[in-house]
Amino acid sequence: MGCDTGKQNHGKLGLWDANLFDYDGVYGTGFDMDKAARLEYGQTQMTHAMLFTGVDVVDGKPRRWRVENSYGDAVGDKGFFLMNDSWFEQYMFEIAAPKSRLSPELQAALDTEPIVLPPWDPMGALARSR
Repeated sequence: MGCDTGKQNHGKLGLWDANLFDYDGVYGTGFDMDKAARLEYGQTQMTHAMLFTGVDVVDGKPRRWRVENSYGDAVGDKGFFLMNDSWFEQYMFEIAAPKSRLSPELQAALDTEPIVLPPWDPMGALARSR
């Protein structure tokens, strides 16, 4: 999965939560751009790829995700991190999954004409060399 690991994280504990830090309360102003606006204005972008290793589902809905990171075992829980679904929704941008695991609607979308994005599109940030 491609995501922005630099936002709302506690690396030592291995936690990601969209509400981990109360920036609104500290700075006395709202930070209320939605995900699309944050991408458009460069406030967020894909910076890192990780591997899903588990999900906690309650009443049919994902609640939190376990991921294996490449930062080594000195951070998180021996290199494993926990993200709640609020972080997943706000800072995860793309996922690679086997076609067989997709819903019929998503499988059908793979048969449509691809849209070629310009090189400066934020969805290509993870592929660019740094």
